[in-house]
Amino acid sequence: MSKIRTIKVLVKLLPSILALRKDRKTWIKQSKNEIDSEQFRKNARKVLDTFISLGPVYIKLGQWLSSRADILPQPYLEELAKLQDSVPPAPFEQVKPIIENEIGPINEKFDNIDPNSISGASLGQVYRGSISGQQIVVKVKRPGIEKIVAEDLEVLKKILPLALRFVDPNLRYSAKAMLSQFIETIHEEMDYTNESSNLKRIKSDMENSSKVVVPSVYDDFSSKNVLTMEYLPGIKVTNVEELNQVGVDREQLVIDVHKVFFTMLLKHSIFHADPHPGNISVTDDGKLILYDYGMVGRINNETRFKLIRLYLALVERNPPRVVNAMNELGMLTPGYNREVIEKGIELSIRAMHGNKPDEMEVQSLMELANQTMSKFPFVLPKNLALYMRMASIIEGIYKTHDVDFKFVKVLKNILQEENLITRAYVEELKISFDNFSKSIDSALRMGPEMKKLMDEAQIFMKKGKPMVLISGSIFASALFIGSVFLIQSHEILGLAGMISSGIIMAVSGFFRKY
Repeated sequence: MSKIRTIKVLVKLLPSILALRKDRKTWIKQSKNEIDSEQFRKNARKVLDTFISLGPVYIKLGQWLSSRADILPQPYLEELAKLQDSVPPAPFEQVKPIIENEIGPINEKFDNIDPNSISGASLGQVYRGSISGQQIVVKVKRPGIEKIVAEDLEVLKKILPLALRFVDPNLRYSAKAMLSQFIETIHEEMDYTNESSNLKRIKSDMENSSKVVVPSVYDDFSSKNVLTMEYLPGIKVTNVEELNQVGVDREQLVIDVHKVFFTMLLKHSIFHADPHPGNISVTDDGKLILYDYGMVGRINNETRFKLIRLYLALVERNPPRVVNAMNELGMLTPGYNREVIEKGIELSIRAMHGNKPDEMEVQSLMELANQTMSKFPFVLPKNLALYMRMASIIEGIYKTHDVDFKFVKVLKNILQEENLITRAYVEELKISFDNFSKSIDSALRMGPEMKKLMDEAQIFMKKGKPMVLISGSIFASALFIGSVFLIQSHEILGLAGMISSGIIMAVSGFFRKY
C-alpha cells in the first residue's frame, strides 16, 4: 500500500513541483510588473486542488506552506491561504465509540450530543451538545486518522529527496527544515491535551483584554482524543454583510484583530498561529472569539526582542540592522553573502513607493519579506514560520474588509502601549554591555600571559637575542586588546546614536537601578 500511495502522490505532485520550479525562477529574476500574476495564480490553484485531492495530511501541508515566503512566490501564498481546514465529517456512528472509550457513555456523561457535525476538519470534527444545561462543543479526533497521518508522513519523507532534485539549492535547504517542522507540528495537533493547555495559557494571557473572548475547557470531559469546550457563537470575521447589519465598526475590527494577535506575539510566550476566518468569530458588540488552539507558536523573551528590533529596523529603513536582526533570529542560512542581502533589502525598502514609515501598508511589508526571502538563502525556524503564517492570514482578513488601515502605525501603537520599544533597546544595550564586559574579562585574563611575554622579552633583550617571534606575539596581543575596545566602543556609540534622548534617559535609569 505504501509503495502504491507513494507513486500516486508523486505522480500528482510532480506537475506542481515542475511549475513551481519555473515560477520561482521567473519570480526571482523579473520585476513585479513583468510577472504574469494570473498564470502564477492558475498554477497555485492547481497545487491547492492537488492538496485537497490527496487528503488530510496534504491539506495541512498546504496550510503550512501558505506562510512560507522563503519557499513560495506571493501569488502561491495568497491562493494557498484560501485552503481552510474543511473536510466532510465521518459518520457519527464511527465517532461515538471514540467519545465513549475516552469519556464514558454519552447518555450518562452528557445531556445530549447532536450527531450532526457543525464542522469537519482534516484531523478532527466538532459537535454541539450540553452538560448540566450548559451549551458545549465536543471536538473529536477523526476515526483512523493516526494511521492515515503515519502513512502519508512516510510517503512525504520518501518523496521529498526526489522532489528536491527539481528545485534550486536555496529551496532545498528551506524545504528540508520545513518538512521537519511540519511533522513536529502535525503530531502536536493530534494530541488534544496540547490544545487544551494552549487554550488555557492564551486565555490566562489575554484575560485583561476587552477585545477577545476565549472559551473555557471542560477538563473532566476531555482527553487526548476528545476536547470539550464552552460553546461561544458569533459572526464569522469575514462575513461583511452580517457585521454591517449588527453595526460592527469594521475598521476598528481590523485594528483589533491585529492588536490581539500581535500582542500575543510580542508580549506573551505563546500565540495563536492559525487565525483563518473559520477560527475567528465576532460578537454583536465587536469582540473577537477565537477557536482552535491546535497550532500555536512559542517565542521566548530573547527571540521576541530580536523580532521587535527587526520590526524597528524595517520601519527605520536600516538594512544593516535588518540583516543583524535576521541573523540573530536564525533566518539566514550558513555562509550567506551579507553584502548581497543588505543590497537586496535596501532595494526592496526603496520599492515601497516612497511612503513614510507610518504609511507602509501590510501588503508592502509582506511583499518586502516575500521578495527578499525568495531571492536570497533564507530559512525560517519553526516558530518564525508560524509567525509568518499568522501574519499572512491576518493580512487576508484586512483585505476582505478593505478599510483604511496602516499596519506599521498599529504595530507602533502596540509597541508603545506595552512599553516594548524601550525594553527592546534596553535588551540590546544589555547585550552590548555584556559583550563588552566579556571582552574586558578576556583581556584581563590575558594579563598574566602578557606579563610573562614582557618578562621573557626583557630577558631576551638583555641577552641580545632575536625578538621576531616574541615581538609578533606581543604585537598580536596588543592589537587584539586594542581591537576589542575599539569594536565594543564603536558598537555602543553606534547603538546610542540610534536611540532617542528619551530612551537614553530611560536606559540610563535602568542601569543606575540595577
